Amino acid sequence: MSEKQMQLMKHIYERFNARDIDAVLAALADDVAWANGMEGGHVYGREAVREYWTRQWAIISPHVEPVAFRQAEEGVMEVEVIQRVFDLDGRPLEGQTHGLKDKTVLHVFRMEGGRIVRFDIGDSA
Repeated sequence: MSEKQMQLMKHIYERFNARDIDAVLAALADDVAWANGMEGGHVYGREAVREYWTRQWAIISPHVEPVAFRQAEEGVMEVEVIQRVFDLDGRPLEGQTHGLKDKTVLHVFRMEGGRIVRFDIGDSA
């Protein structure tokens, strides 16, 4: 993985945690397939990602901290992240019913033409 790719990934996580939707969406392909960590499946396209995050951030406050970056294959980057989920007052969640909870997960990004075309979530190794 090049230094430029790693800096792009770090920037995306920084902007996500700052709730800067537009900065993150700028790195996505128009027809991106983005994993829906709350309900399962994927959402498709930048505007669907915007709607998903807007819905998510209205009920919880997730924070993702990248701890390891790997080039899996050409055009595929894996990022191990510590995912923490808080309520809107910044307190750890209790008894959540959605798929987001505190844990270490693997984020997999497929890139084409310098943009993210697919994002998946897996179990950390």
